[in-house]
Amino acid sequence: MGAGVMKSGGGGGKRRRRSRRGSQPMSEINVTPFVDVMLVLLIIFMVAAPLLTVGVEVELPKTAANPLPGEQEEPLTVTIAADLSISVMTTEVAASELVPMLRAVAAERDSDRVYLRADGAIPYEAVVQVMGALNAGGFSNVGLVTDVGGPTLDGQ
Repeated sequence: MGAGVMKSGGGGGKRRRRSRRGSQPMSEINVTPFVDVMLVLLIIFMVAAPLLTVGVEVELPKTAANPLPGEQEEPLTVTIAADLSISVMTTEVAASELVPMLRAVAAERDSDRVYLRADGAIPYEAVVQVMGALNAGGFSNVGLVTDVGGPTLDGQ
């Protein structure tokens, strides 16, 4: 009779323990929804990133040069379009107002780097005149923007 009481008492205790564990909150993090949300955000940013390119549409000349390393501050971009209109970032500027505007911008910026984008069909003289205006405006570090994959002079 004593063995029967022990047997039934031991089984009942296990059942009670299981029922108590089921009612306690879990302290583990469920990672699956977190991963799902991160993957959705990754896809959204991959689709939206090409749309964030801001600027004036120009046909850049192609060259075999390597790209420049990234910068911490957003670079100032000056663009010369095929119709010889000049834009600073996305704002179109008259040629006579370019130097005063560049001086005002240079006073607010930490870097003296500026990127010059010019359509491949415009005369070299127009590019050099804008480069002179950039120098007069306080920007001595001018980078010319081109597309990659152009011809090389060594014939390869």
